[in-house]
Amino acid sequence: MTHTPGADRPPTSSNPSSPLRPLVARRRDEEHRAATPLELFFDLCFVVAIAQAGVQLVHALAEDHVGDGVLSYVMVFFAVWWAWMNFTWFSSAYDNDDALYRVVTLVQIAGVLILAAGVTRAFEDHDFLVVWLGYIVMRIALTSQWLRAARSASGAERTMALRYAGGVILCQIGWSALLFVPESARGWVFLVMAIAEMCVPAYAEKDFHTNWHPHHIAERYGLFTIIVLGETIAAATVAVKSGVDENEALGDLLPIAGGGLLIVFAAWWIYFVVPAHDRLTSSKEGFLWGYGHYGIFASAAAIGAGIEVAVEQAVGTAHISTIAASAAVTVPSAVFMLLVWALHARYFKEGAAQQLILPVTAAAILACTFAGDWAVLAAGFVAAAAVAAGVTLTARTAAAA
Repeated sequence: MTHTPGADRPPTSSNPSSPLRPLVARRRDEEHRAATPLELFFDLCFVVAIAQAGVQLVHALAEDHVGDGVLSYVMVFFAVWWAWMNFTWFSSAYDNDDALYRVVTLVQIAGVLILAAGVTRAFEDHDFLVVWLGYIVMRIALTSQWLRAARSASGAERTMALRYAGGVILCQIGWSALLFVPESARGWVFLVMAIAEMCVPAYAEKDFHTNWHPHHIAERYGLFTIIVLGETIAAATVAVKSGVDENEALGDLLPIAGGGLLIVFAAWWIYFVVPAHDRLTSSKEGFLWGYGHYGIFASAAAIGAGIEVAVEQAVGTAHISTIAASAAVTVPSAVFMLLVWALHARYFKEGAAQQLILPVTAAAILACTFAGDWAVLAAGFVAAAAVAAGVTLTARTAAAA
């Protein structure tokens, strides 16, 4: 019989009166495991960096610097997402909520705020020094957590924790190349280091798997999705308000606002309509599902940036065509639909009709790009129709059963 890490240990209780407790693996079958207030605070602080990346993406797209802007966004968003990933999976396996754990987590939050302060320089000047410094703060804190876990472990579990600590340190050294290589080579350095980062968990856990909690992980990802979509709505609202206040273009902006709201509402519905935790039955599936969310989070945040670009184009402050502005909304919306379908929705669909809803919706949303000034509103109606179709087909399937 395969031994489940931590199965013979009691759940770690939250008791702030105990300043220090051993950092041991939590049980995977804990009941009522939920996100902690510290984890929610962590997520909210990370959204600061996501918002900064979104603002810079808007500026790049509005100035018709599409290639450069998208590349910088992909790189910065990866840095934010990967730091969030590292913390989320570690906390699911080892969070004991003692005083030291809290302090180290707050240090990680400080690191992401430093990173957020460097986003503008990374986009505009391709200067990654401040981003790199913020990452150092986060990675030192994370490494200390893994070393602390190793101290309380033995055998294969201890080896796994030490591999994680070593991998994090080596990758951070590798990221230093971004500060010294020519600008033309930074994209390749990023690609190599991103692959190296994602290989660390596979190497570290080849003999021993961390004891992450499926329901807890699904909840953490779901909550972060909600926060990112909320940031999208906030950014779009500010853009529409600015457009109305400065240009009195309410008639031009209402279709964009209405369509954008429908897209975000549909995105929320489509993501949460299926029980994602049911897919997380093994470490292999967990890694694939977790890594795939890079695209889900990045596209969700980019929808808000796209709506801002569409607003700026509508009031004449963006130097791009209507089609380009529409694509800033429709492309990330279609990517979001496809990735949600690929990662978990398709496993809960019965029959070809249900399976085709999201892929067809993604294609239809892309086609809306060419609808001129009504593109965003048309995409919103398509997204809403997809939700309605999904509800109807699910109800018919249930009735037939």
